[in-house]
Amino acid sequence: MEPAEQPNELVSAEGRNRKAVLCQRCGSRVLQPGTAVFSRRQLFLPSMRKKPALADGSNPDGDLLQEHWLVDDMFVFENVGFTKDVGNIKFLVCADCEIGPIGWHCLDDKNSFYVALERVSHQ
Repeated sequence: MEPAEQPNELVSAEGRNRKAVLCQRCGSRVLQPGTAVFSRRQLFLPSMRKKPALADGSNPDGDLLQEHWLVDDMFVFENVGFTKDVGNIKFLVCADCEIGPIGWHCLDDKNSFYVALERVSHQ
């Protein structure tokens, strides 16, 4: 299946996630099905690595990602951790294995948590 077709398989008619969202590395459940809305927004996420290395903000390597799951309440997550503030951004990581970032949260907007589709798996 081509990457352009993948969101159709993952997104319901209501625009929500059809499948559970899991950590690519350890398989820990990040979101239950139907708890996030598909969103296209261009966001920069640093390269995947362990949480302590993310917090120093020194490595500019990363990816400009456009397809995300948008969650409006941090308590909807099954299993997610947050880095220390990097400017006005907190990056989302897997709470079990601490790999990330899998997502992005701007401290200026308390109700927007983005999880990049390319950084998670679905089941």
